[in-house]
Amino acid sequence: MRRAELLVLCGAAVLVGAAIVVGRQVDVQAAAAPLYAHWIPHTGPGTVPAILIALLVIFAFPRNLPWRSLLAVSYVAAFGWTLSLAMVDGWNHGVATRLTVDAEYLAALPSAGDIPAMIHGYADRILDFQPDSWNTQAAGHPPGALLVFAVLDRVGLSGGVAAALTCIAVGSFAAVAVPSALRSLGSGEIARAAVPFVVLFPGAVWVGVSGDGLFLGVTSVAVALLATGRALWTVLAGVLFGFAVFLSYGLVLMAFLAVAVAIAARRWKPLLWASGGALLPVAGFALAGFWWFDGYSLVRIRYYQGIASLRPYWYWAWANFAALAFSIGPAGYAALPRLASTNQIRVLGRIMGQDSTQNPDLPQEKTAPVAILALGALAAIVVADLSGLSKAEVERIWLPFAIWLPAAAALLPRPKLWLVAQAATALLVNHLLHTVW
Repeated sequence: MRRAELLVLCGAAVLVGAAIVVGRQVDVQAAAAPLYAHWIPHTGPGTVPAILIALLVIFAFPRNLPWRSLLAVSYVAAFGWTLSLAMVDGWNHGVATRLTVDAEYLAALPSAGDIPAMIHGYADRILDFQPDSWNTQAAGHPPGALLVFAVLDRVGLSGGVAAALTCIAVGSFAAVAVPSALRSLGSGEIARAAVPFVVLFPGAVWVGVSGDGLFLGVTSVAVALLATGRALWTVLAGVLFGFAVFLSYGLVLMAFLAVAVAIAARRWKPLLWASGGALLPVAGFALAGFWWFDGYSLVRIRYYQGIASLRPYWYWAWANFAALAFSIGPAGYAALPRLASTNQIRVLGRIMGQDSTQNPDLPQEKTAPVAILALGALAAIVVADLSGLSKAEVERIWLPFAIWLPAAAALLPRPKLWLVAQAATALLVNHLLHTVW
């Protein structure tokens, strides 16, 4: 381990420790600060499968399979890992009823039976303290999220089990999309090395089960499609990016990832095609009666009508990054110094017509894309943190950005050691804590 990586890890450990200590001394409105959870050590039916899947991925993952076969195995492994982690809390509590509690989307469905009327009047019900106010999750998000679950309900996939498995199934596509994006950007070997890291993503604790797992899958696929550079796929990427903005207001920050793809690919035309595609969902929701900016203005008021008004900004502005550590794992933080040593700055210089040199370990054009995408994700995270609209629960909310940081752990030496640390992080969180969302 290099000195810089050791220093970053020590700094992250100190940050987490400080967040825990301060969180116990001050009321920060999170029982297990910096995580939104409760301290309840337990095991469950998912314990043994989760450990077995982790061991197989760490010590027996077939990285040299043909590419499509590798992606298929990656998806199955990610799905199994995520479902097993959810099952640590038991089938009923960990899966079947996770999305049916009062604050969740499914609890709002009886009021959303008429889908066109639901979208048209969505903004009118965002503010709290009125008879027909949306519940926490519906009010805190644009109508796209509730629309997904309403459509599932309409087509016969009703109830908490179908909703939960949909979130896990869609979220697991990140294990396919992230390496696919890297490969499309010219980093084939890095993509293969990243696969186990995105499979054993510690944030899978919250993919199974939360709506943010669904958001993770949609946005990661959008990035992968944009990275292909092909006109039709980039338009489709834009449609997904545009729809993502109606899943969660904060996903407008996926623009940082889109620009990062353009920089890494040194192609700007696909970004223009994607921008055109993104206008389609915007126009569709506008015609249906929901204007994104109206919803955003109202949700900022609703945000401070609830628990957010009691959460001190001075604490969460830095404790958020301690919570992030549980999503990205030790490898996600340890990879940060590598982002500055893969010569991606020189790659940017070359884009602007300057000379550059080769990385002594790997050709910089092979290592730069993962670094640039991780830096794009980090920029989105910093902006989200400074906004003051991400006070706590970021271990879940930032999943669409967080996935790109452990992917950069493909640049680290001794990958098995880091994978052990990643798996241990997820297993400890899920067995020591009861995560609320």
